[in-house]
Amino acid sequence: MIVRTLQQTGQTARRVEAETWNSVRMLLKSDAVGFSFHITTIYANTTTDMHYKNHFEAVYCIGGSGEIEVQATGEVFPVTPGTLYVLNKHDAHQLRAHTELQLACVFNPPLHGTETHDASGAYPLEATAIAE
Repeated sequence: MIVRTLQQTGQTARRVEAETWNSVRMLLKSDAVGFSFHITTIYANTTTDMHYKNHFEAVYCIGGSGEIEVQATGEVFPVTPGTLYVLNKHDAHQLRAHTELQLACVFNPPLHGTETHDASGAYPLEATAIAE
């Protein structure tokens, strides 16, 4: 059984920082459960371009407000507590945070832990694992 707290995990190398967000990666590939699970905070008044070419992602909004735009269609959807969106077609998208957003995210295949977005907005399929 794996038991971790957000507070405890956020004080380890499993917390990854980027310009517009931070992500506490509570489950990773090394946990061997077939997916990774993260609590991600998107900073208020920021825009993040993403395109997960190598991963599927499901995102559930826990707190805050923002919107997601699907790059291919221009469709814009509000993101507020209780909203789930799934990037089931490896959708290129832009996430805009009006206030700080707190999101629960699941990735398949699972992340190794050190990933940040490359120039195209993707995570690499294979990355360096976090040394624990």
